[in-house]
Amino acid sequence: MKFYYDLMSQPSRALYIFFKLNPNIPVTFIPVALRKGEHLEDAFKAINRFQKVPCIIDDDGWKLSETVAIFRYLNDKYQINEHWYPKDIRTRALVDEYMEWQHNNTRMGCAMYFQVKWLIPMMSGNPPSESRLNFAKTHMENVLTLLENTWLESSEKSFLTTKEISFADILAACELEQPKMADYDPFEGRPRLSSWYQKVKQFTNPFYDEAHALVNKIVNSNKNKPKL
Repeated sequence: MKFYYDLMSQPSRALYIFFKLNPNIPVTFIPVALRKGEHLEDAFKAINRFQKVPCIIDDDGWKLSETVAIFRYLNDKYQINEHWYPKDIRTRALVDEYMEWQHNNTRMGCAMYFQVKWLIPMMSGNPPSESRLNFAKTHMENVLTLLENTWLESSEKSFLTTKEISFADILAACELEQPKMADYDPFEGRPRLSSWYQKVKQFTNPFYDEAHALVNKIVNSNKNKPKL
């Protein structure tokens, strides 16, 4: 199986970590440099018709995109520890609930703030629009409040959806790294979210830190820059 990814992509990092934690899955890692536009080249369109990462090509040439779809496919094809995607239909449904919820919430909120605050100004050379930045920040902080007070409100579970770590936790943690690159700490003043994050990192390291080496380099380089 070939896995196409860029570690600046949150879902790419989530699948990268998952592959590393499951060495029984035979995979070849193939980086795609989004910053160089490699995903927009004609050659890559033959790999993924949507021209995005992550995506896979199985050993018989069968192709699949979209992170959650890829994860479910891997779960069905290989022997994977049940805690990642429980067999009990109700427990599994709770994992699915988060994975469906996150697209318009954790992912959109954190990615939008990162793009408006850091990525677009960095690429254009222009400061961010104050109105767009305020809108993005409000959306993101509403999501962070939901993670802190709704998804993590129960003391009966240590992770987002169940008592054990699932793929939902990796997806969420990788998304929360994006605003850090824009000099925003999503864990400040959110003790439950911070505690959960440390548990996810502890369970998935050293691969979590490996996947976030470039992200952490950007975070550290931005620490001394003035906040907007």
